Amino acid sequence: MGIEIKLPDGSKKQYEKGARPLDIAMDISEGLAKRAFGAIVNDEYWDLGRPLETSCDFRLVLDKDSEAPVFFRHTMAHIMAQAVMRLYGEDRVKLAIGPTIENGFYYDIDLDDVRLTEEDLPKIEAEMEKIIKEDLPIERFELPVSEAVILMNNQLQPYKVELIEDLVKDYGTEFVTFYRQGDFTDLCRGPHLPSTGKVKFFKLTSVSGAYWRGDEKNKMLQRIYGTAFSKKADLEEYLAKIEEARKRDHRKLGPALGLFTINYDYAPGMPIFLPKGTDMLNELLKFSREKHIEDGYREVSTPQIMSDSLWRTSGHWDHYSDNMYFTEKEEQQFAVKPMNCPGHILAYKSSPVSYRDLPMKIFEFGKVHRYERSGVLHGLFRVRGFVQDDAHVFCTREQIQQEVIGVIDFVKKIYEPFDFQYRAELSTRPENFMGEIELWDIATKALRDSLKAKKMDYIVNEGDGAFYGPKIDYHIKDSLGREWQCATIQLDFMMPERFGIKYIGPDNNEYQPVMIHRAIFGSTERFMGILIEHYAGAFPTWLAPVQVKVIPIADRHTDYARSVVVSLRGKGFRAEVDDRQKSTNYKIREAQLNKIPYMLIVGDREMQNGQVSVRLRSEKDLGSIDLEEFIHKLTEEVKDRKGKSIFE
Repeated sequence: MGIEIKLPDGSKKQYEKGARPLDIAMDISEGLAKRAFGAIVNDEYWDLGRPLETSCDFRLVLDKDSEAPVFFRHTMAHIMAQAVMRLYGEDRVKLAIGPTIENGFYYDIDLDDVRLTEEDLPKIEAEMEKIIKEDLPIERFELPVSEAVILMNNQLQPYKVELIEDLVKDYGTEFVTFYRQGDFTDLCRGPHLPSTGKVKFFKLTSVSGAYWRGDEKNKMLQRIYGTAFSKKADLEEYLAKIEEARKRDHRKLGPALGLFTINYDYAPGMPIFLPKGTDMLNELLKFSREKHIEDGYREVSTPQIMSDSLWRTSGHWDHYSDNMYFTEKEEQQFAVKPMNCPGHILAYKSSPVSYRDLPMKIFEFGKVHRYERSGVLHGLFRVRGFVQDDAHVFCTREQIQQEVIGVIDFVKKIYEPFDFQYRAELSTRPENFMGEIELWDIATKALRDSLKAKKMDYIVNEGDGAFYGPKIDYHIKDSLGREWQCATIQLDFMMPERFGIKYIGPDNNEYQPVMIHRAIFGSTERFMGILIEHYAGAFPTWLAPVQVKVIPIADRHTDYARSVVVSLRGKGFRAEVDDRQKSTNYKIREAQLNKIPYMLIVGDREMQNGQVSVRLRSEKDLGSIDLEEFIHKLTEEVKDRKGKSIFE
């Protein structure tokens, strides 16, 4: 009995039932078969050696295709797990999960009596090389659940048994899939390469801790990260990016530049911004505030601590209380706000609202606190206390699309000075949603239509919306090509309903407004961490904590240098004088290490002519120019928030 294979060009071919993707590839050309890593069958990943049982849409996955890494990185995860078992003993190594991730893979491992470090990675890599050279065939097979549990129990793999039991409980699974390569067998849905020798370019990158299933109540496992590529040049390029990322790590660079510190003894997860970091934060907020006011927003300020009854009404008590901080005084319980939205609703309710007042747009740089487990705290990226550039737009249902489009345009204005590229994700109704499905559908359609109206490319992230409404998330790409989720636009029918907020319509009847939640930086702390790594600390002049360092050549030039600083500060620039008893070259070098955009060297000629000798942190020497001309050009550069020096 034959099956029909529909190829990407629309042509159809007949094959015998049980034909493999490898057979189809060989039928087309031997060269194509050598380049094939797997196939896509009816939108499902398919191993080259897995038989085809029914007619289907069919596409080979070649080495150049975007899906190829799924095949070889998944295989490398198994090779790594097999290497660890060979090195430390099959009876001692308990395997958890080993998925592919962006740019790599990892495996969570329980190895009770051994604590792995990065010094162990070369030894594991060497064993992986042996497995690759053995070119072991990789075999896919299925077992009934009962036999699968017996197999995993016999192999002393309790985490795999738990995974099988969950598959049965959640999906009613009757058969589960395994992959075997030599003496190694693992529970896995695939896909995989046909053998361990297919890909050779890999690197293990780090070791960290990870709770089983992300729950701190469970055992802490060891997570080994790695990466793999089909070409050596691609691996080398990626490793170079990793090394550059390490140099830019904001946890080291930020404190080194005097921007912030975190005291994990007294305030874990709560950054302390030093004067230079505070200057930078204030500049970010100044820029954001200007744009908000231009766009018709009004600023508010809401309390840090509010009654627990507020959070019960908002729904946070039921859906978010595990991430909140509480306090009690005079037999009344209060919560430290994890979000600004309930406070903004109180601002809305402070006076009657007419349809003529809508849309009402309010914003706040609100300090919020959220409990995060100590194990996941990470510099400025994962904190417990942070400032949100939070805003809410209250509008009628008829105004939803125009207001969402307005926010989309506003996001563009905020991101423009940083030259970020970005993409959008539409996140839909989660399992623990609040409210009626019909309203969720209306809200989701409104967001989708707004994205289409702006002709924005987006992907759908099913089930990842907030508990009160769907959302659009922005993922920005930094100078190293890494993506960060920052801006969010969330549509909410639920909270206005729970708080009973109304507006008076043109017919004098009461109607419920719609609430658009919106943040652009997201967390200003996290955004600052992204900027530190994006610019490697060499911030554009408008954002730099110190914009100008004035360096006198000798003691007799110090008074003139100080007068230059006074002139610069009078124009609003952040300028300092370096009058220490050090050589000029030493001072210049230190200013460059501190990423200061401009160094003004002053000596006899500059002092006599009212000039400054300008050097850039790029080491470019512009020579002497009039001080007034320098101030004029610097004013233009900072006013326009240019990303590059106006002198270049």
